[in-house]
This record gives sequence, structure tokens and C-alpha cells, in this order.
Amino acid sequence: MKQLTQNLRTGETSLQEVPPPIVQPGYVLIQSHKSLISPGTENALIRFSKANPFQKAILQPDKFRLAYQKVKSDGLFNTIRNIANKIDQPIPLGYCNVGHVLEVGEGVQDIQVGDRVVSNGPHAEMVCVPRNLVAKVPPEVPDHKAVFTVMTSIGLHAVRLISPSVSETVVVIGLGLVGLLTAEMLKINGCNVIGIEPDEHRLQVAISRGFTAINPNFLNPEHYIGNATNGFGADAVIIATDSQSDQILSQAARVSRKRGKIVLIGTADLRLNRSDFYEKELTFQVSCSYGPGRYDPDYEHHGVDYPHAFVRWTENRNFQAILQLMSNGAFDPSYLTGESFLFADFKNAYAKQHDQSNIAVTLDYPERCSAKRSIQITKQCFSETKGVIGIIGAGHYTATTLLPLLKNATIKHIVSANGLSAANLARKYDIAYYGTNYQDIINDPEVDLVMITTRHNLHAKMASEAIRAGKHVFVEKPLAIFENELNALVDVFHHSNSGNASVTVGFNRRFAPHVRKMKSLLGDSVMNIIIHVNAGFVPQNSWIHDRKVGGGRLLGEGCHFVDLISFIAGSRIVSVCMNAMGQNPADTTDNASIMLKCENGSTGVVNYFSNGHTDYPKERIEVHASGRTLILDNFKTLRGYGFKHFSNIKTTQNKGHREMYESLLDFVKNGGQPPISFGEIVNTTAATLAVIESLKLNNWVHI
Repeated sequence: MKQLTQNLRTGETSLQEVPPPIVQPGYVLIQSHKSLISPGTENALIRFSKANPFQKAILQPDKFRLAYQKVKSDGLFNTIRNIANKIDQPIPLGYCNVGHVLEVGEGVQDIQVGDRVVSNGPHAEMVCVPRNLVAKVPPEVPDHKAVFTVMTSIGLHAVRLISPSVSETVVVIGLGLVGLLTAEMLKINGCNVIGIEPDEHRLQVAISRGFTAINPNFLNPEHYIGNATNGFGADAVIIATDSQSDQILSQAARVSRKRGKIVLIGTADLRLNRSDFYEKELTFQVSCSYGPGRYDPDYEHHGVDYPHAFVRWTENRNFQAILQLMSNGAFDPSYLTGESFLFADFKNAYAKQHDQSNIAVTLDYPERCSAKRSIQITKQCFSETKGVIGIIGAGHYTATTLLPLLKNATIKHIVSANGLSAANLARKYDIAYYGTNYQDIINDPEVDLVMITTRHNLHAKMASEAIRAGKHVFVEKPLAIFENELNALVDVFHHSNSGNASVTVGFNRRFAPHVRKMKSLLGDSVMNIIIHVNAGFVPQNSWIHDRKVGGGRLLGEGCHFVDLISFIAGSRIVSVCMNAMGQNPADTTDNASIMLKCENGSTGVVNYFSNGHTDYPKERIEVHASGRTLILDNFKTLRGYGFKHFSNIKTTQNKGHREMYESLLDFVKNGGQPPISFGEIVNTTAATLAVIESLKLNNWVHI
């Protein structure tokens, strides 16, 4: 199938051949009929992608600050490499789609194959969308109207935020596509609408629809609206422009009545003039997309709806309301449609979109499209090659860490759930096949090593399947996020009929040259190990905090440091105890201290905090043993105290990724002992899971 993408580094808009996405539980697979180009969002992405690095920094100063902090912690080279890999990923364009359902995921009960639906799916011949972002289209609503549903919901949500009464005056600043749709929703609510728009064509369109519209270049909006409201001012203002000027908010304040409401659905400089708002006691709010539920993982990805009695209008119910208005004839957006283009003719569609006479431009899709789950891009023979790799997962870790360090490896497959990220990486690294079905890798007899870099909840399941198939397995980490998953995997490993499988988990820090040096200096001493991790803040809505998906940061990343203590001490963990910040810390906390006891008497402490200052180094390891001390700062500087022939080593940062991959590939090709024994991997995983149990029990837990 084909999908429209934007490359943020090169600025290129292109149509890519990608496999259909995998239908996950709670999702719906849709074949597209028509999609609507968003002139605001999509043009902003295209402008950003075509900007030079300096302009990009100005456009996104918050990202520039993060990059600067990363330079200080990880070094210039690593930061540049990570940023370059990240922005070289193509991103999907579009979010207004109508089509029919091809397949429904597990748990979806009220959508059937064949249903015609709208969704926020991108410009692609097939899209896979969470159930709560899909709404059925009534039979009497044609595609060319239904395609406006998602974008109209942006305006409808803004209208709901101002809660207008009949006959109130509402000003809409900006009469582009979203502005006109917002005006239509206000009109249906019985409001008097006044639009402010400098473009004459848009003005005439608004006037033809019965709206009052003024050009601020010729009429003073404050005077005009004051006269129209008997000197009181507008009851509310909705800003629907993409201007970066701070005068937009100031203008909105000036035309408002005392205690009026201002809602922003476009983009504007948010520097508020206090006097504009103070004297009138104005309310200002930024509207979030389609309505309640937007960007909430529980609502959008897990299908947990908000109670109807408490949240009357969610984003999905907004979709339904708009479709109902179309169905009963109260709302007809047909007049906004300019030209419609075939999907393959997207370049002309985007060019026409800049023509002011085309307020809305749509794309039409073919009735049939390719549905191949695996696509070959290079012809290679793998039958005589040892160490052939298949990669499951094409996210950030694969793009920025794994593939740049596997340049000389033989990679046959790469797959991802949505197909697009796998397609991009396959082309970039000359990987023969890309797709969306990970079973293609597990069932391929030519694949020797399966590398799993998906989200954490899939690790144990996929690893077990690969072990049954007799493959060597690499799991990025963690191995499992629930005890029953770990127990099942251990059982598969010990009872697998093949007997050839091995498992390696990406505990790269034990392979770091500085850590290997520490190990050689310390020998078999009984020791005290203290690891400080300045982990940095991760927003609570990130998937990593979701216990069912990411496991939480301590399971997802803290396992690194449990393994590191076990490796440096040369002994397995036998008991653990965790204390976490807060009166009622959750099992996904990322501010905690973990105490560990080793079988040989060594002890360890992991202080894992997310509330530290970004300028402080990320990781610090202290080891005290037999009157000697080693301190490793951020995998750059190792200092020794009490050693006769060692004082310090300073290098560029090296956390051992390259050394880990080299060791793994050598083992897969030539045999011998695996890089990490299975017993150590299981012990580290069990100990990390016991850490979470310790928090619940408020006590030590024995492994």
C-alpha cells in the first residue's frame, strides 16, 4: 500500500510503499476512500522540515534546550548522531480520513467489517486507528462531507469550551478551513458570528454563508465589534489562525467584553499583555484538538471511555455529533471543497492547496491496493551465511542505537507494527525485507538471530516464540514485565525441543570498557556498590509509565543497574528492598532507592531519581572494597583510590553497546558461551520484579 510522509531533515514529501499495519487489540483497520488535507498542521510540518538547522532551533526552542542538555551529559558527537537519526525518520501526514473497515482488533464489538467510518487516520491507502478515534458514518452522509468530521471536531470542541448561549456574539479570528468550520458550529448553536480575516476570498466565502466578516486591514475590529455589541464587546473569541504574532491575543482581548472568554485553537504567540486581561478579567484557554480523551493513552489506546454522565462530550462523541448534524441536514461542509485529486497526484494537491481559492483540498484513493505484509527491496542470498538477523521493532532504539552499530552485520528482515518506520530503516540500511508481520522472521529458517526492540509488554511473548523456533534471541530489555511472563519464558527455554536457542538481554553497561576495567581491578572482593542515576523527567502520559505496556521506568530501565551491580560484584542477587518517594508511591514510580544483597555478601544501592537537575551527570557508579574505591562518572571518567598502578582513565562516553553487539554476533556465528548466561539474565529480571513486589509489601523480598 502507499502512504504519504514528510521527512523532517530533507523537507521531502513523498509517497512510500509500506505494508499494511498490523491490527492490534482495540484497533480498526480501514481502507481509505478519501482524506482531507489540513492546511494548518500539514503546512507547518512541511515548513519546519524545509527550514535550516538554525531556523528549526528558533521554531522549536524547547527541543533546542533539550539538545543542549544532552550535549552536556552525553557529548556532542552522540547528541548529533541521535538527533540526525531521529529527524531522518519520515512522519505520516494527515488526520482526516473516511473509508470502510477491513478488519477489527480483539475487543472491538460495535464496529463491523464493511462499516463506513471516519477516523483520524493519516493519508494512506490503509490506516489502523484506535476504536475511540473511529465513528460510523450514517448511510445518507456521502464521503465528500464525512471527510470534514475530524477537522470540524476541532472547532466544535472550542465552541463547547466557551459554552455560548443563543444570540451571544462570538468572534472568530482567522477564516481559513478550521475557522469557517468553527463559525458553522457557532451558527448551529445560535450565535452571532463575526469573523476577522485579511484574505478577501475567505471573507467572501464567509459572507456568502451569512456570517459577518471584516478585513482588519480596512476596518478597525475593536471599533466595529464595539459598535455591533452596543459597546460591550464580544462574549467570546476563538482564535483560529496560525500566526506567531503576539498581537493576535492582544486583539482578541481588546474586542472582548468584560469577563469574556478567549479560546485558542490555532497557533499564536502566548506572551500575554497583563493589562489587556487584568482590567476585563478575561478567561483564556488553549483548546486540545478534538476534545476530552485526546492524548490520553487509556482512552485512545486502551479504549477506556469516560463516563457519559461526567464527560458528556468526548472526542469520539464529538465525531458522532458532527455526523448527526450532517445526517439531518443542519450542517453541510460541501461548499468548502475546492478540488479533489487522486492520491498519486499529491504534489499537485499540495500545490493547489496554496491557491487561496481552494479552502479545502481532498485526496481520492483507489478501490484496490496492495496488501503485502512483507516487501523485498534488495535481492540477496542468505542460505550460505551464518549470523543472519531479523529485527522486530523499528523505533527510536533501533534507529539511533542498534542499526548504526550493526553496519557490517547481515540483516535480512526488519518489521514494525505500522510498517512505515521499518520501510524507512530498510531503505536506509539496505535491509532485504521489511514488513509488519513478525512471524515472517520467526518462521524464516535462514534467520539465526531474532532481535526484539518492541515495547516492553511484547518482549517475553515474542522471545518465547523465537526460542521455540530454535533461534538465538536478543531482547533490548527488559526480558519480562510480569512474573508469570518470566516463568513461562524460563519454562519454554528449558523445555524447547530445539536445544539450540539462546537468550541475550541488552544489558550493555556490563560491556562498557570502563566497567570491564573496574571488574579487573576489583577481582573477587566483597564490595559495596552505589549507583546514582539522574534519570530525567518523562511525562506521565508516556507509554513507559504504563504498567501494562512499559512496566514503569524501574522495570524498563532500572534493570540495567540491577544487572550492573550483579556483574561488578560477580554474584547473583538474593534479596531486594525498595523505598520510593511520596506517601503512596505507585509501582511505576521513577524516584526510588533500591537496596540489594548478593550471594557473596556484597551489597548494592541504586538511587534512581527523575527529579534532579538536568545539568548533573546522568550516571555515577561508586565501588568500595578492601580499602580501595573506584568512581565512574557518566561512563567517561574512571578514578581509582588505593590502587598501586591505577589512578584514572578519561575517554569519550561509551556505555558498551558496540562491544555487546560484537560479542553477541561472534557467539551466534562461532559458538562458545553466550555473552550473558541465561541464569544471570533470569536472576536480574526476577530481582527487578521483586523490587516492585518489595514496594507493595514494604519489606525485603528474597529471590
